Amino acid sequence: MKIEDVIKSTVTLSITKKVVLNLAFTKNYIGDKFNEILKPFEISGEQYNVLRILRGQKGKPINMQDIQERMVTKNSNTTRLIDKLLLKDMVERNICPENRRKIEVLITQTGLNILSELDPLVEAHENSLAEKLSNSELEQLNNLLEKIREN
Repeated sequence: MKIEDVIKSTVTLSITKKVVLNLAFTKNYIGDKFNEILKPFEISGEQYNVLRILRGQKGKPINMQDIQERMVTKNSNTTRLIDKLLLKDMVERNICPENRRKIEVLITQTGLNILSELDPLVEAHENSLAEKLSNSELEQLNNLLEKIREN
């Protein structure tokens, strides 16, 4: 469906405006579908991102600053996210033995179990989005999106 139809535009939109609106609309569309997957697990997309970062550490602790740098949503309040995951027993937080001002975070078995349940659901979500495009179209889209973000 064309973006003009989606937003019921009565004016002619420039191609630049169409692209920006399409990106914003698509971001929300993908995000809404993703949040539907997460809702039964009572975690947010940002909390999911933290859990994925922690799982990627393969049992090694990571400090709050490094988590923040790896976040997809850079303006997330990492401390608040970790606090919420602590309450759900999905992470543990410890003081770094070498530097007492540093806080290190590890994923717990509960957090790993949640991710194991979510993995096939998230993969199915991603595949359902990608199935509408060929591999070459996916490559082209990925390259174009990366090009938009170049400084």
